[in-house]
Amino acid sequence: MAPRLDFTSEAFFRDPPAAIAALRASGPVVATRFPLVGDVWITTTHDATAEVLKDGTTFTLRKEDGKVAGLRWWMPKLVTTIANNMLTMDEPDHTRLRSIVDEAFRRRAIVAMEPRIRAIADGLANDLFADGSPADLVQCYARILPVSVICELLGLPAADRPRFIAWANKMSSLTNVVSFFRLLFAFRKMRAYLERQLQIARVRGGEGLIAELVQVEREGGQITPDEMVSMVFLLLAAGSETTTHLISGSVYELLRNPGLRDWLEEDWSRISLAVEEFLRFVSPVQFSKPRYLRRDVELAGVRLKKGDRVMVMLAAANMDPAVHDRPERLDLTRKPNRHMSFGTGIHFCLGHQLARIEATCALQALLARWPKLELAVDPAQIHWRKRPGMRAIARLLVVAGGNRRPSRGAAAEPLLAD
Repeated sequence: MAPRLDFTSEAFFRDPPAAIAALRASGPVVATRFPLVGDVWITTTHDATAEVLKDGTTFTLRKEDGKVAGLRWWMPKLVTTIANNMLTMDEPDHTRLRSIVDEAFRRRAIVAMEPRIRAIADGLANDLFADGSPADLVQCYARILPVSVICELLGLPAADRPRFIAWANKMSSLTNVVSFFRLLFAFRKMRAYLERQLQIARVRGGEGLIAELVQVEREGGQITPDEMVSMVFLLLAAGSETTTHLISGSVYELLRNPGLRDWLEEDWSRISLAVEEFLRFVSPVQFSKPRYLRRDVELAGVRLKKGDRVMVMLAAANMDPAVHDRPERLDLTRKPNRHMSFGTGIHFCLGHQLARIEATCALQALLARWPKLELAVDPAQIHWRKRPGMRAIARLLVVAGGNRRPSRGAAAEPLLAD
């Protein structure tokens, strides 16, 4: 019998390795109940997770009637429309939509955006304490950077960024059915806004990914108007929310482990390895979307029936001791690092390159400007939002600092944190 685990509890988010280890002890695939979704099987190992994500014929995102596997009967049509995007589609529709956005992304040359992303991060770091100290790093930095970048990437007006930040804050408040219905008004406003922006791009053209998507549409890309709105909604939401929590979670780990921060600051060429480990250890996206079983199947030795639903637990795959040595430890020198934070298979995260660049720029800009940055409160006072499936620090109060211990030197060992 799997332990009853509250996936929105403070205990779970504060120490995922302990909760995941207890869950994995019950088996590689366990039955549970997940908030908003209901009864599901979840994977607890790297191999079981990979098998589900790579087998899109058996584990499908749509039921046989075409409905999204993760949606419930009581959810309104607006949610169904927004959810009708490439992340909830099987083949061949997934490839049809993915090819459209892939083409638009190729035209935007994501790597070429790095200097601009660093400039945005530098500006935000300079202004971190503009409204006083302590500052909430989530609201003043980690949320604003990804929103600013994705708005520029999409070609949305800079003057509209405050409304996106407000919408992002509302989405972070999703914890249960009541908060879900409270979000509907924000969803309606957001959809109407995106419809207007798409129409403007169709009439006037413009710069940015929205204009590129419209151009691909004009050149014969097969996409409906509703799918276009859902695509932009997905890019805006997924392109900001997850990176926000990757940045804040990474900063939290560095500030509560000064030795690791000293080691990183001594040689910024180490940042790429560090970001990969933060992706694994922080695991901002904890679960995939639910999948529907098209046939009876044995998964990692567990018999599942046609019609059952499965969610892969990415955080558990990232903590699997069969793949990662001492997975419960943060090791910035970990190599290789076979984490699952971007998934695998056909739904491998489209924005993986952008997320890595943003995290790199965010950490470098922040610590270059505030090399003595410290937590303003004891780590025990840091709390996570009760949002199912997302590991999101609610507030991260920081001060400029001034009492850091001396650097431990380039050869300091071990480069690990509990």
